[in-house]
Amino acid sequence: MAIIDNAIYVGGVRTENPRTLSETFETMRERGGMGWIGLYRPSEHEVREVADELGLHALVVEDALAGHQRPKIERYGDVLFLVLRPARYLDDVEEVEFGEVHVVAGPDFVVTIRHAESPDLGRVRARLEHDQQLLARGPEAVLYAILDEVVDEYAPVLAGLENDIDEIENQLFVEDADATERIYKLAREVIDFQRATQPLPGMLEALQRGSEKYQVEVELQQYLRDVLDHTLRIADRATTFRTVLDNALTVESTIVARRQNEEMRRMTELSIRQNEEVKKISGWAAILFAPTLIGTIYGMNFTVMPELDWTFGYPMAVGAMLVMGLGLYAVFKKKGWL
Repeated sequence: MAIIDNAIYVGGVRTENPRTLSETFETMRERGGMGWIGLYRPSEHEVREVADELGLHALVVEDALAGHQRPKIERYGDVLFLVLRPARYLDDVEEVEFGEVHVVAGPDFVVTIRHAESPDLGRVRARLEHDQQLLARGPEAVLYAILDEVVDEYAPVLAGLENDIDEIENQLFVEDADATERIYKLAREVIDFQRATQPLPGMLEALQRGSEKYQVEVELQQYLRDVLDHTLRIADRATTFRTVLDNALTVESTIVARRQNEEMRRMTELSIRQNEEVKKISGWAAILFAPTLIGTIYGMNFTVMPELDWTFGYPMAVGAMLVMGLGLYAVFKKKGWL
């Protein structure tokens, strides 16, 4: 059995600690107190057993068995069903871990179904057991305390996210290939955090609207208003984080683009310089090629060559070399190759 804690409360005092669910239901009916059953990752059979004993709506069972839901509140007659997404910040890996807890609150019972380590419902129970006056107000008091605990646990998450964002802002203007990836990853966590927190104000406002109809005490209504104020501030900070990260991503993209442009400019300048050098080398190679060609022809030493016995043969060959070399030099100089 996935029972973490199971107790009967009468007048805000813990009077019984039933060992089984059947014993819990019998004692609740005998004593007329409030039963609080805490389950941790129960099986489908265990959820249906609780639902059958408490007469829960079939949709409550369906929702309780479905995991990975967004926060919501549903009312089935005099039974409330809540889905909450607690969170905790993991310092060692600098990540946010999200949990899920379902709360079923009826006239004389509360069932909590926890699917992760957070929130610490044992701390909530201990807090209420030390405040008998608050616990005596019944399931609404337990519901308030659970909401308050979930919202309070968001504070370290906000602090961790804010610290990560500060580090990213300092990292923006330092050439770091991991900056963009880190911004995307942190933005994803902020979006998940928004999904966990943004529905809460509407849920609390819905609870307040039903307070008079379901005769919720004025003091409890005030407590719920305090939690609502906290959720509104949390939602505002999460929105601010999202805006800052969007701006950081824009700045990072601009910086990366500027660095790429500068690199392209350097590569272009290098290519231009290389082209100039190639032109110079090609020009001088062409100039030297002309006399080399003539010298090669007259260096073949054939017996029958008209110019070999001509008096002006040598001056003509040298003159041709000079004329061709100077002509090519003039052409390349005019084109800017030399």
